[in-house]
Amino acid sequence: MAVQAHATAKYVRTSAQKAGLVLDLIRGRDVNAALATLRFARKSVARDIEKVLRSAIANAQQKEGFGGDVERLFVAACYANQGPSQKRIRPAPMGRAFRVVKRTAHLTVAVTERPSAIVVVAGPHGATPKRPRGAKPKAKSAQTAKTSAARKPAAGRSGGAKKKTAKA
Repeated sequence: MAVQAHATAKYVRTSAQKAGLVLDLIRGRDVNAALATLRFARKSVARDIEKVLRSAIANAQQKEGFGGDVERLFVAACYANQGPSQKRIRPAPMGRAFRVVKRTAHLTVAVTERPSAIVVVAGPHGATPKRPRGAKPKAKSAQTAKTSAARKPAAGRSGGAKKKTAKA
């Protein structure tokens, strides 16, 4: 059974769109590769995401049934939801005011343990199983693909269109 754990950081002072750019870099990667990617990412939100990822790893280690090998953990899901926005006013010329929106985001990272490698044991009739009845055959070979391409009509005009010529 694979161990799953997640961690969330709320009200992080960045926009969800900016955080999503960094989260796209680590989605589906091993946790060590993800941590290395976050360490050298040139976005300030990468530090916050690194904290959340480390927390998710620690949560997975505390779960019952965890194998003890952090190397088998990978980032199963990571996303940034929009949090509440702070509205502020900036003075503008002629007594006007411009609105400044200071956005926040909720960062979530979920890690899962990869299943252990499955070893195929040779059966009584050898290691390669036969294809079950009714299953489709494998793809055509390169030779049959060449011959079927030769039978297709040539690209260009269809039979009905004729070229008009100007008489001099």
